Amino acid sequence: MVDFLAENNLCGQAVLRIISCGNAIIAELLRLSEFIPGVFRLKDKADQQKYGDIIFDFSYFKGPETCEGKLEAKPELLDLDEEFRENNIEILTRFYLAFQSVHKYIVDLNRYLDDLNEGIYIQQTLETVLLNEDGKQLLCEALYLYGVMLLVIDQKIEGEVRERMLVSYYRYSAARSSADSNLDDICKLLRSTGYSSQPGAKRPPNYPESYFSRVPISETFISMVIGRLRSDDIYNQVSAYPLPEHRSTALATQAAMLYVILYFDPSILHTQQAKMREIVDKYFPDNWVISIYMGITVNLAEAWEPYKAAKTALNYTLDLSNVKEQASRYAAVTERVHTQVQQFLKEGCLREELVLDNIPKLLNCLRDCNVAIRWLMLHTADTACDPNNKRLRQIKDQILTDSRYNPRILFQLLLDTAQFEFILKEMFKQMLSEKQTKWENYKKEGSERMTELADVFSGVKPLTRVEKNENLQAWFREISKQIMSLNYDDSTAAGRKTVQLIQALEEVQEFHQLETNLQVCQFLADTRKFLHQMIRTINIKEEVLITMQIVGDLSYAWQLIDSFTSIMQESIRVSPSMVTKLRATFLKLASALDLPLLRINQANSPDLLSVSQYYSGELVSYVRKVLQIIPESMFTSLLKIIKLQTHDIIEVPTRLDKDKLRDYAQLGPRYEVAKLTHAISIFTEGILMMKTTLVGIIKVDPKQLLEDGIRKELVKRVALALHRGLIFNPRAKIQDWQSIYQSTHIPIPKFTPVDESVTFIGRLCREILRITDPKITCYIDQMNTWYDIKTHQEVTNSRLFSEIQDTLGTFGLNGLDRLLCFMIVKELQNFLSMFQKNIWRDRTVQDTLKTLMNAVSPLKGIIANSNKVYSTAIAKTQKIWTAYLDSIMKVGQMQILRRQITNELNYSCRFDSKHLAAALENLNKAILADIEAHYQNPSLPYPKEDNTLLYEITAYLEAAGIHNPLNKVRITFQCLVQFHLFYFVNMCCFGFFFGAGVVCKRPADQIDWLPLVLGLLTLLKQFHSRYTEQFLALIGQFIRSTMEQCTSQKIPEMPADVVGALMFLEDYIRYTKLPRKVRENSMSPVCSTEGGSCSGELNLGLCCGYVLAV
Repeated sequence: MVDFLAENNLCGQAVLRIISCGNAIIAELLRLSEFIPGVFRLKDKADQQKYGDIIFDFSYFKGPETCEGKLEAKPELLDLDEEFRENNIEILTRFYLAFQSVHKYIVDLNRYLDDLNEGIYIQQTLETVLLNEDGKQLLCEALYLYGVMLLVIDQKIEGEVRERMLVSYYRYSAARSSADSNLDDICKLLRSTGYSSQPGAKRPPNYPESYFSRVPISETFISMVIGRLRSDDIYNQVSAYPLPEHRSTALATQAAMLYVILYFDPSILHTQQAKMREIVDKYFPDNWVISIYMGITVNLAEAWEPYKAAKTALNYTLDLSNVKEQASRYAAVTERVHTQVQQFLKEGCLREELVLDNIPKLLNCLRDCNVAIRWLMLHTADTACDPNNKRLRQIKDQILTDSRYNPRILFQLLLDTAQFEFILKEMFKQMLSEKQTKWENYKKEGSERMTELADVFSGVKPLTRVEKNENLQAWFREISKQIMSLNYDDSTAAGRKTVQLIQALEEVQEFHQLETNLQVCQFLADTRKFLHQMIRTINIKEEVLITMQIVGDLSYAWQLIDSFTSIMQESIRVSPSMVTKLRATFLKLASALDLPLLRINQANSPDLLSVSQYYSGELVSYVRKVLQIIPESMFTSLLKIIKLQTHDIIEVPTRLDKDKLRDYAQLGPRYEVAKLTHAISIFTEGILMMKTTLVGIIKVDPKQLLEDGIRKELVKRVALALHRGLIFNPRAKIQDWQSIYQSTHIPIPKFTPVDESVTFIGRLCREILRITDPKITCYIDQMNTWYDIKTHQEVTNSRLFSEIQDTLGTFGLNGLDRLLCFMIVKELQNFLSMFQKNIWRDRTVQDTLKTLMNAVSPLKGIIANSNKVYSTAIAKTQKIWTAYLDSIMKVGQMQILRRQITNELNYSCRFDSKHLAAALENLNKAILADIEAHYQNPSLPYPKEDNTLLYEITAYLEAAGIHNPLNKVRITFQCLVQFHLFYFVNMCCFGFFFGAGVVCKRPADQIDWLPLVLGLLTLLKQFHSRYTEQFLALIGQFIRSTMEQCTSQKIPEMPADVVGALMFLEDYIRYTKLPRKVRENSMSPVCSTEGGSCSGELNLGLCCGYVLAV
């Protein structure tokens, strides 16, 4: 019959692929459960107020039109909804695909069962598959994994959160319009069950059987699978645990499967007492806390409480006398085996001869150790006992008392067992690899001894007092041939024959009185020794390693091991060499990866790498967490050294009186420094003793672990110092942006905020913005200094950024610059949002803008009665200027700060890294020249879209200060918005010129000039360049029209509005570095033919001359 798992067996491969997919789905669910966006929980009042109106549960489906109508009625909710969609659609899609995979899994399983029943697979039916050893394993696993998926989803992703995520995905994706979408079925399967994993939460009625029955599964299939699990040892584990008291441990994997699958047929749990009694007697006679999948534990006393038959069957197991008996037994076993293991681990005890002679004894010791550790870890775990359940609490207290439970002793037993197991495995692996070579060497040595002895009795090679004996000579030659004829491949026959040869050599020594000749006796003894070694070597079998792998399973502790972290770290702190034993423990824990990866590997699934990386990454993260105590201890010692050297140890002067030498010696503090320094070196040696280890598929290098740990602790302490040191009086709130330097291994720590900032960089940035606020300060560009508007005292200057760089370094100053960039983007977005709410949708303002547009067309002309035209437009829009002006001023203020930071970065780069600065400048010029040449001649090369050169060089240029912050385009506008916004910006500008002029009428109305100029410059930079040209043309038209009116009315002085406009135009041209010709073109009018009108050249000259005079 064809092997069920063979590649050409379609029936076996189909179910194997389903199970492989199931293990991958569970890994993905566990991975995603750590990345649930917090807003979907709606726990905080702030989240409820902000997102409560855009996040819906399944009640949304009762009236989607109503919910969407409420959103559309409020523009601010629409904007928030769009922002929320952009931020979360990627993770929502990932969650939806995982949920979809769960539904697809059970659909595929049902289809496979239908195919089996319909005879699609030739000569295969459900009955024949369950008779096959591999077949019954796979079918049981298929149903079990589906149950595990549902339990994992409910435990890790709460029902309300699932519903909100599914509704959000439905609203934000194209799934609603897709005809192939099975979103409805997924929602029905994963709707909230009412279950909560929070301690003390009440269990919903009929849970989880009602949850498991949402997708119907063949009752016949469920019944036959339960029957197989009840009666068979489907994994043949009992052979690895021959002792009857270990049977429940041997069948633990099968017991977990049966526990999950029984929920698919709850009638057994409720009413069928005979079956439940059979199940409990076989699987749970001495245990009631089980691990169902990768450390997810369940206490049967609590889980089976609602089921009458199950509860009744479990009563004997949970009887306090039985609990006491089991706890006392495992206490005695623990004490006995711990002594044995410590004896085996003594130096020189585990020699090859002893191991080969005592394989059964060693394996029995390993079994006892692992069984005891498993029982005690599971039944004393805090997660297995609900503190609110009186009966469970009573049982646990009984266990702790009778087992004399001490977590340190249990942890020490785990360490020693892992080390013992690791040494044995390594020895057996080496012996297996050398098995044939050694066997052949022993055979050759034994044969040669017999040949030499035959020669001795031939008389050719004289030996002291050995007479010639042809019979013995022939006999020994025959024995030599017999030894050489032993065949390694036929181990059974070779072993039997070897035993006969040993007996023959003993008999020849006894019957022929050869004991009197010591040399002959020595030859015979050596040959018997080689033959004994051959028997030992031939008995080295891979089955021993397999048994050790089965017995040493630690998958049940995948999550429980975390409760021993503090004990591990304390042990390392006391004795850094403990790391070597921990290495063995981590490798033992890595064996848990075999459980989910076995079927994925057998199916040759592409998910193998992804699943391996997830579980290996989780384990490596835990290793890092445990070993982080070493860098922490090192830094604690360093702090003590710094304190001693700073405060206690007095500096020895260059000249010193002899009688004061004792005072300066300070032997006590110096001894303490030496002691602490030695402790640091011991910690370093401790982690380096671990050696490079392959944990799953990830190689763990101890040197890299030490370096990452030191960097993590350094980042933590520096961040804490800055967090405590940089505290100001907060006034504003900025968003928490994720750093590109964030790392899972060396994370930037997050402290409890002392104000509205998340990190010290945010507080520093906000404090700089506060003290340079354009409402209270005036910036003088020529002096790079801010002055207080009221007192005229200096507030700060460019030295501030030099000091920041001295304190935080180039990376800190560059980070401050990046934060300002994001804040500018946010302010520009706020400006656009305000415009859309207040201007674009305001009919009055729209009409005013249209009237003004008609009045100023064409731009090269002069407006008749310009004073009235501008005054009317300003009067109708004046009330809404303030907010927009504040936004523009904030952008300008931040641009000034960015220019100062850029200058400081460029200055320091030129001095500290002149070669880097020169190389970057030349590379930048070369790239720009090539790009310019490409646009002139498209046949020339240009960087492709997938070429990252431009992005990478930009980061270097910004860090070196070789860029102009004013030339950046940060956001894009829709064309319609650009058109109206452009004229509105001009309105603000004209209002400033017309109403305020250069000198404000009231001191309270004073506005810092340069932030306004740079703010408008930045805003207009976001548009197409033609808008800048039109903007300048409008200012030129304003100046010409006003001057024309002044000339016609014979006003002798130039109006303040014109002076302000000219100054604005002059500064705008200077900071944008536009050619002077642009300014002249914007002010050149169409020459008038009527009398009394000044020529354009004369008008422009008079204006500029007057501004210069002012």
